[in-house]
Amino acid sequence: MSESSSRQRLDTPRTSRRLFTVDPEAVGRFSESIARYLGTGRYLAWQTIIVIVWIALNLFAVSWQWDPYPFILLNLAFSTQAAYAAPLILLAQNRQENRDRVSLDEDRRRAEQTKADTEFLARELASLRLAVGEVATRDYLRRELEEIRELLESLQYDAGTKPKKDKAKKARTGTDPAIDPLTDEVSS
Repeated sequence: MSESSSRQRLDTPRTSRRLFTVDPEAVGRFSESIARYLGTGRYLAWQTIIVIVWIALNLFAVSWQWDPYPFILLNLAFSTQAAYAAPLILLAQNRQENRDRVSLDEDRRRAEQTKADTEFLARELASLRLAVGEVATRDYLRRELEEIRELLESLQYDAGTKPKKDKAKKARTGTDPAIDPLTDEVSS
């Protein structure tokens, strides 16, 4: 048992023995900042100036020639730059793709919610239209009341009594503004 206690058991995971831990989010932010700078005109201008100065000094300043004509050291610098720039740009693109995916999912969810809300409101509007179609309007009530009044007048005329002209008749004609036209009552 002493030998198994010195080694870890197989059913437990091994603990990490890293010397240092790297925050992937910090590395991603750093790589995005470098990738953004590599894509600017300022970077291209500085790189062009450095290359022109490098070549000019190695061609014309004989005492300062550290990289003669085939410019092998300059090619090595470009190769090293490309070897680091490409993965940094790919890392920045992957992070942007992840952000785009999250944004797209959020937009899709919001669009589905908007569609559901719109369909609900359309159903509510349709039910309100049906309900309003069944509600008696003021014109409908006025017409029905007028027909009842005319029927009562004709019944009174047939019974031999002459109907009285009252304030309700004036209200229908609009001569007395103190009478409510809907209920034919005198308002105080």
